[in-house]
Amino acid sequence: MDPASKRIPFWTLIKKGNMSSATAAVGNALLAGAKAFAAAFTGNGTMFASAMHSGADALNQGFVFVGSVLAEQKATRRFPTGFGRVINIFCMIAVLVVTIMAYETILKGIHLIQHPGGKPSGFWLNIAVLLLTLVVDGFVLIKAMKEIAFESRSGAKGLSVVPAAFRHVGRAAPPTRLVFYEDLVATSGAVLAVLAVIITSFTDFAVMDGMTTVVIGCLMILVAFRVGYDNMAGLIGVAAPLEVEEKVAKIIFSNDQVTDIYKMRVLQEGRYYHVEGMIELRPGLSLADADDIKFKVIDKLLLDPDIADVTISILEDNGVRNWRAGETLE
Repeated sequence: MDPASKRIPFWTLIKKGNMSSATAAVGNALLAGAKAFAAAFTGNGTMFASAMHSGADALNQGFVFVGSVLAEQKATRRFPTGFGRVINIFCMIAVLVVTIMAYETILKGIHLIQHPGGKPSGFWLNIAVLLLTLVVDGFVLIKAMKEIAFESRSGAKGLSVVPAAFRHVGRAAPPTRLVFYEDLVATSGAVLAVLAVIITSFTDFAVMDGMTTVVIGCLMILVAFRVGYDNMAGLIGVAAPLEVEEKVAKIIFSNDQVTDIYKMRVLQEGRYYHVEGMIELRPGLSLADADDIKFKVIDKLLLDPDIADVTISILEDNGVRNWRAGETLE
């Protein structure tokens, strides 16, 4: 289980990392530089907030990509369940970065509300940078939505990907969820920033700059809370969604020698699932036949690309129906 020959080559690990995170990290790094230049040139607070957000996104998604690569390592004798939870640790680091950036953004917004400036300069520069932001973050957001549809096995295509992403985001891998939440806020923040630039440039409502900056900071806090909660649950060990549990049960019952599931637990680690359970077989089978059935069930479960490992015990049917969807191993 532990020999070096079974270890995945480093370049293969890189290719198996979360490409949405890598793409988002590069795109947001470029956006952060463009926005920081525009904010320094124009003195626009909303642009500063947007630059902070893009910078946080670039750092976070870089962290998450590294974590997704490390999480793909094979299980070892010392770590027999694999490294799936490594990605949760890296996502928690990302949450700290978002929180710090959000705090600085809110402080900047409060300062601009208390001391509003005049009309910002560089109107067309601000608009150009924010439109670029909409294009880049919108592209990454759509990519994340497609990843959610793929990882959740929802089968959604075309425009149906959008509602499917919101409906099934809980079943996506932690890095994909992070990209989705962050770029959802980034795209919304870019729209707010465009409105703020237009309003402050053509009206005397200068306080709008500070208000929009605070709103963007608060949205970042919401992202930090949501992603932090999801990954804290992942670090503790969280049960798989009910749909996944039902899918596992359906695979088990597809063998006509299985009469019941006595107990079962499906644990989610990163983007993979670990299945533990006790299944009941029809009475009268020899031990050799029962063992063959058990291994057939295990092999069939392992054909699912989302299932990392399976541990199953066998019992003779006790004549009592035990399986109920949603129950877990006690």
